[in-house]
Amino acid sequence: MRWKTAELTGWGRVLSGAVTLARPERPSALAAIFTETPAPAIGAQRSYGDAAINSDGAAIDMNRLDRFIGFDPETGVLNAESGVSITAMLDTFAPKGWMPAVMPGTGFATLGGCIAHDVHGKNHHGAGTFGQHVLSIELLCVDGSLKTLTPARNKDLFAATIGGLGQTGVILSAKIQMTPCSSRLIQVDERRAANLAEFMQMLKSSTATYCVGWIDGTANGQSLGRGILEEAELTKSNMAPKLRKPRKVPFNAPKFALSPPTVRLFNTLYFNRIPTNGRGVLRSLGDFFFPLDKIHDWNKLYGKRGFHQFQCVLPDATAEQTLREMLRLIADAGLASPLAVLKRTGAGRAGPLSFPMEGFTLALDFPNSDKSRALVKQLNKMTAQAGGRIYFAKDSLATATQIKDMYPELADWQKTVAAADPEGHFKTDLVRRLKLRETA
Repeated sequence: MRWKTAELTGWGRVLSGAVTLARPERPSALAAIFTETPAPAIGAQRSYGDAAINSDGAAIDMNRLDRFIGFDPETGVLNAESGVSITAMLDTFAPKGWMPAVMPGTGFATLGGCIAHDVHGKNHHGAGTFGQHVLSIELLCVDGSLKTLTPARNKDLFAATIGGLGQTGVILSAKIQMTPCSSRLIQVDERRAANLAEFMQMLKSSTATYCVGWIDGTANGQSLGRGILEEAELTKSNMAPKLRKPRKVPFNAPKFALSPPTVRLFNTLYFNRIPTNGRGVLRSLGDFFFPLDKIHDWNKLYGKRGFHQFQCVLPDATAEQTLREMLRLIADAGLASPLAVLKRTGAGRAGPLSFPMEGFTLALDFPNSDKSRALVKQLNKMTAQAGGRIYFAKDSLATATQIKDMYPELADWQKTVAAADPEGHFKTDLVRRLKLRETA
């Protein structure tokens, strides 16, 4: 197996690091690597910060281990290598009547990455997290052995692996339970929310299978927290979706592209595109679940400076007041991009470091600057004070002290990980920055 020097960068293009990278194409090649150099695995590098970076160390690119191993068309159980993308699963099995039960915000995410971050989707309030639909995991351990993990077999290691940021070993393959898919088209109903209180009530009362909101991070005053609610249900249409050619951002955009006046104008136009009485549209599954995937390299819109994404989840008891304070702070700063999301989350989570809790999650992008870093740090502090959590897949600025309070099961996870990887071969920049494996 050849190793090469590479620069790994988070999707936010702010944090990066030089690594020695291997890219095995077969499980046997991966096993050979482990005889000499156990190292953390990386997938599509769609985490925004430093979760997939191991500066001045080694890393294993799993993208070529992307084969379907088996599929039962009667039960919908899929067995696949960890480098398989969500888009590949959807494109292959939706025509056969099945789809992943939980869809992250990008179809480029890999099976292994979805497990390692225990991702959630637009149906978390009903379906829980991705890891709750994982039946078994084949884990390549630091000593080169292969272990089968299930909720009953090696159950502590199974739980620590889901949402465990790759710290227990390398996920070679997994079996997941897919969900029935009646069509490749989805009916989406869009309605305006005039302010935060109305928006949160709409989210709470929604009975739709899929539900997500776009929120205007520039609005203030009586319009604070206004946005657009999208509720969606699969159809029974036999029509094939129209395939749209992806576009690409060919170069780094100049700063004025996302200047405050430009963003305010865009957000106003985007909000007003929905009639006051709402509207319904028919979309392809890909367009609904992965709206930004049709714009390749969209992260270049933030220019060479890159961007930070802040995503928190807040419990019901503190959510409305905290969100109101956060949105005022964000609107006053004038730093938000058009990419902002508000969702209702349920109680489902599969591992001790899984992100969701019952409440609301807010996600916004901020162009990288001294001012935006200070803002995100303040938002992280407010999240901790409100009893919420930040999402490891998006974070680049949280502190170790904040994390220990946000994840009360951290100590239990640390014990399992210490036994699985006693010498710390699988540590990454994020794990070191947040001191996730350092016991109190």
